[in-house]
Amino acid sequence: MSQSVASEVVSAMVGGMFSASALYPLEILKTRMQAESKAPKGDGDEEEKKDAAEVLTPEEDLKARYTEAAAEGMGSYASLMLEKEGGGAFYTGVVTSAVQSATEKALYFFAYTFLKNGYVDLTGVQNIGAMSNLVLGCFAEWAHLPVTLPIDCVTTAIQTDDKNRGAFVLIGSILSEKGIGGFYKGIEAYTVLCLKPAIQYTVYEQVKSIVLAGRRAAASGRAAVEDSLTAAEAFFLGMFARIVATMLTYPYLRAKVMLQSTYGNAKVKPTIPQMIGEQISHGGLTALYQGIGPELTRGVFSAALMMMVKERIGVVVKALIDGNRSEGKRPH
Repeated sequence: MSQSVASEVVSAMVGGMFSASALYPLEILKTRMQAESKAPKGDGDEEEKKDAAEVLTPEEDLKARYTEAAAEGMGSYASLMLEKEGGGAFYTGVVTSAVQSATEKALYFFAYTFLKNGYVDLTGVQNIGAMSNLVLGCFAEWAHLPVTLPIDCVTTAIQTDDKNRGAFVLIGSILSEKGIGGFYKGIEAYTVLCLKPAIQYTVYEQVKSIVLAGRRAAASGRAAVEDSLTAAEAFFLGMFARIVATMLTYPYLRAKVMLQSTYGNAKVKPTIPQMIGEQISHGGLTALYQGIGPELTRGVFSAALMMMVKERIGVVVKALIDGNRSEGKRPH
């Protein structure tokens, strides 16, 4: 493994685990709100609706309350969760999520840096353009899915399981009901979702290159310029890049979560476009962005923290590797 790949993988793994753990309550809110689906509006009058409500079981009534809270917003949903399930519900599956994030980020940056180095070696182009970065990012995202999508599927199952079963019970349930293929529910959504990290890191890398180039031009050779962003620069640039990527891909992200949870045990599952069309018909365009509040809040701060930690850890890892190489070359 080359020096650059090693520093990228280690720093991404640490950054991913840190950001996922620190913001996990927002992850829970985001996933559960995305999984809620509004039932089609009936044509009956208010009296018929009242009669229907009277025959709801306690479980159905609670489900209806959660669906209404999801439509109202993050605050309402969080309050209902706290009231009915307690504070511990906001940390259900945190270990699995941390492992998933660390694995996903490490494998993504391993593949991305490997592909990027290969592209530079083949073409001789040092400054990779936005479109080339986007394509490399898509390939890097697909490269880690065989490992990380099953972890993501189990994490989503833990977060949306109303019976509070453990990870091993849910894994056994998925295997017995669907086989290995059950761990890859929603993979078709990644024909679009692979663009999310690709867009995010392309925006990040392109703006970072501009910032560093400007810094070198301003220095004009008067002093050595650090080849990395400051913690504050990485934090705010990470926020900006995540906002752009999330707004462009969120409808498919919500459809993927619903496919893994709401339609998890259905014999005939709709396609992703059908699910998007269903949400529009039931709730309009706003239904496509249900749960966008916690997704943006968690995602933006997660990306900001992750990139901030990654930049700083990357500098340390690079210095350690350079130091070790120098020690190895020193004559005895």
